[in-house]
Amino acid sequence: MNAIDLLIEDHEKVKDILTRLTESTERAVKTRTELLQKLEMEVTIHTQLEEQILYPAYKEAGGKEELEMYYEAKEEHRTVDSLVLPDLKATDPSSVEFAGRAKVCMELLEHHIEEEEEEMFPKARELFDKARLEEMGQQMSELRNRLKKEFMASQAA
Repeated sequence: MNAIDLLIEDHEKVKDILTRLTESTERAVKTRTELLQKLEMEVTIHTQLEEQILYPAYKEAGGKEELEMYYEAKEEHRTVDSLVLPDLKATDPSSVEFAGRAKVCMELLEHHIEEEEEEMFPKARELFDKARLEEMGQQMSELRNRLKKEFMASQAA
């Protein structure tokens, strides 16, 4: 699978988790907790795939516009990974506050996904040939498998 298709598949997974999370009620504590754990794993792994494989290649192959998009995308990752997700994880899943924070998380991620899919990914398809996108997709699959094992092991510990 090429890198862009793999990342779009990830986006669909994340959007599905976010939809289920934001549609859940205060009574669904177990469901919210499980969905939040899934969301954290998917977002954490997805961020690594982009930041270790696609983004550096994109930055190197592109010009000033791609450089700006690179830094904006990295900043959006930082906002979700360092601020929004930790706040959501620290919020009581049976609270109304949790619903508000989940909605903000969803809005930020949807904005980020939209920018990638409408601006960055089409540009990446221009910058990289099919073989390079396939090669990056293979690297991402291998990295995802390794990170998923590590994430699962850290959750079990």
